[in-house]
Amino acid sequence: MIKQRYEDLQLLIDARPLFYYLLFFIAYIIVTALALPISLLKTLLAGALFGLLPGVILTSFASTIGSTLCFLLSRYLFRDFVQGKYEKYLSKVNQGIKEEGLLYLLFLRLSPIFPFFVINLTFGLTHMKWSNFYWISQIGMLPATILFVNAGNQLAQINNVQDILTLKVIISLSALGLLPIITKRIYERFKTKH
Repeated sequence: MIKQRYEDLQLLIDARPLFYYLLFFIAYIIVTALALPISLLKTLLAGALFGLLPGVILTSFASTIGSTLCFLLSRYLFRDFVQGKYEKYLSKVNQGIKEEGLLYLLFLRLSPIFPFFVINLTFGLTHMKWSNFYWISQIGMLPATILFVNAGNQLAQINNVQDILTLKVIISLSALGLLPIITKRIYERFKTKH
């Protein structure tokens, strides 16, 4: 049933690709700006529906624009709400920025362990410039974006249960699991050198 729906969606997208690219792009920005915690699902969906390269481009820019809008909404409209709800995160973020500056955001973005919507909301309450937040987020989220879009692309190619254990699918899912560990080790090495 899932595969049948996927094929129907693929026929729609193939008939009007630019329309569906734009629709997905705008929807991704809105969902991210509103801090809805479904980034994994959206990113896997991009890979499944659009393939690796278009999925990465759409997701990378839409997630960064949406994250920056969330950052700005947190800063200017929802300050009191966010400060009350995420106060424990805010003190850690301020301390991290004080000790490591912009690299703190980069390392948080490189690690998919930390929910991106919480990062967007709490960084909106810091003194960081929105332009710095944007470009660091664009760079920092790219590796995870590539991995998740690729995983979605591989999962979309599964036609039966035997396809689940193909080498490509195993490598894609293993890379997802290794990213947080690698990021943590790089971060720890960086801290010991400084």
